[in-house]
Amino acid sequence: MKFFHLSHTDLDGYGCQFLTKRIFPNAIFYNANYGLEVMLFIKDILDKIEHTSKNEDILFIITDLNLTLDESKNLNHKIKKLNESGYNIKLQLLDHHGTGLKCSEKYDWYFLDTSRSATKITYDYLYENYSKFKECCHLDFENLINSINAVDIWLENEDLFEFGKVCMTMIAKAYEINNILFRDQNRDYKFYLLEKSMKYVSLENGHILLDENIYKIKKEYLNLTNKNDTIDNLSSLYLVESLEKRKEELTVYYKGHKGLLTFTLGGISIPANTFLKVNDDYDFFIDVSRRGKASLRADNKLDVSVLADKLAKGGGHPNASGLAFKDWKETILYDKVKLYIQTKLDECS
Repeated sequence: MKFFHLSHTDLDGYGCQFLTKRIFPNAIFYNANYGLEVMLFIKDILDKIEHTSKNEDILFIITDLNLTLDESKNLNHKIKKLNESGYNIKLQLLDHHGTGLKCSEKYDWYFLDTSRSATKITYDYLYENYSKFKECCHLDFENLINSINAVDIWLENEDLFEFGKVCMTMIAKAYEINNILFRDQNRDYKFYLLEKSMKYVSLENGHILLDENIYKIKKEYLNLTNKNDTIDNLSSLYLVESLEKRKEELTVYYKGHKGLLTFTLGGISIPANTFLKVNDDYDFFIDVSRRGKASLRADNKLDVSVLADKLAKGGGHPNASGLAFKDWKETILYDKVKLYIQTKLDECS
C-alpha cells in the first residue's frame, strides 16, 4: 500500500504522524500550515498519486487541518476522477476544528470530533482499523498521546497536561534542522524527541525531568562525531553535513561559477563559510527567505556585492551581501525557488 499523510505543523500535527509511522514506515509525509501550503501539498500528493501504479492501493490521510467547502469539493472531485480512471484511493480526513462542520456533514471521508485532539482521533482510528497498531500500544505510549490530547484541547486539570506543555514547546522549538529545506530530517528529528520523551512521561514530575533533559536529547541526535560540543556547533555541523548530501540538487550557476542555493535557512554566515571552505569547487552561497530576501556569501572567489547589485539592486561586501527581489511570489516549494533564482542568475550572465 502507498500511504500519504498530510498534517499540521504543531505538536498535534506531528503527533498524528508519529502514530501512523508505526504501521506505515515508508509513508510519504507532508506538513503544512493553513492556506497556501495546504493546497500546494495536496496538489503535490495528487501529482504523485497519478505517477503511482493503478494496481497499488493508496491511502491518503489528512490530519489536524480543516478544509473549506470549496477545498473539500475540489479534493473530492479530483479523488473521484482518479478512482473512476482506475486508481484505488481511500481518502480520510481526521480533525477536531469546529470550522470544518459543514464539510463533515457533506463528505463521508471528512471525520470531525471537537472533543478530542487530532492525535487522539488518529490513535483511536488506527486502533480500531489496524490490528498491527495494537502491538505498539503500551502505558508510556498511551500516556504520551494523552498528554498531547490534554494540552492541545487545553484540559488543564488532566494529570498529563503539564507534560504536554513541555512537549508542545519542545516541538515548537525544534528548529535546529530547517523544516522547509530538510522537511523529512526535521520531521524525523521531532519524532525522535517524542520517542525519547516517553522515557519520562510516566515518572513522578516527568514534565520537569523532560524539561531539564531536552537539550541533552537534542544534542544526542545532532552529534555526528561523538565529541561533546555546544548545541549551536553541533547543529551547524549537522547542517553542513546535510548540505553535503544534497549539494548536487542545491547547485546553481553564474558565469561559470558554482553556487549553493538554500531556502529559509537564515543566519547563514557560519554554515555558508564552513561549506565553502570544505567545498573548494563552490564559489558562492545564496539563501532566500520566504519573502524573497536573499543573503549571499563568498570566500574571495566571487564578489557577491556585484552579483547582488545585478540581481536586484542589492549590495554589501565582496564576501557578504544582501538583496530583496521585487517580483518575488511566495512559495514553499524549493524547486520553484531554484527555477526562479537560476533564471535570475542566467539573466545576469
